[in-house]
Amino acid sequence: MGLHEILPPGSGKNRAKLRKDIDKYLTAYAIDFDDVDIDTFIALRPDGLAFDMEEKLCVLLEYTRDMDTNEDWAEKKEQEKNDRYSSLLGFINHLSHREKSGWKASQTKFTTGVRGSLHTNQFLTRLESLGVKSKNTREATRNRTVPLYVGHDPQVFFYRIELQDSLDIPKPTYRNRQQEHRKI
Repeated sequence: MGLHEILPPGSGKNRAKLRKDIDKYLTAYAIDFDDVDIDTFIALRPDGLAFDMEEKLCVLLEYTRDMDTNEDWAEKKEQEKNDRYSSLLGFINHLSHREKSGWKASQTKFTTGVRGSLHTNQFLTRLESLGVKSKNTREATRNRTVPLYVGHDPQVFFYRIELQDSLDIPKPTYRNRQQEHRKI
């Protein structure tokens, strides 16, 4: 089989073959590129990967926080992620089609505003598309997502409480911000 094995960064196994396949892909779609572009392409790393072995699906996962002051903040951030990973998705699907493996690649994005905004229906639908079938589990995940992000900044936390005192948000913990960012 000609598909590439997922290896830890820096292992270098089959790197020449991968570069050659990327070169063929970019040439086939008349995408102008040079060696630096291929290096940048290889360095792309989504936040996570989900695989469905039965359905032969590979899903790139992206978790993003963005400033939610403008009305279209989420759409802009999601378009940015689409643009960033479109060539990687195209390459995976191209290679799968070429090798007749049956695998399909897609992307699922979870975007939350730094002030706690969340497009709830979209968030719940995306969890369900990843196989989280229980409504209670999806709701619990959503309920834990917003407080996790809001808890980063005590000022934002108190701002939310002033506006919506009925919001059930746990008290923020005052830990080192670097430790907090690592958990996300």
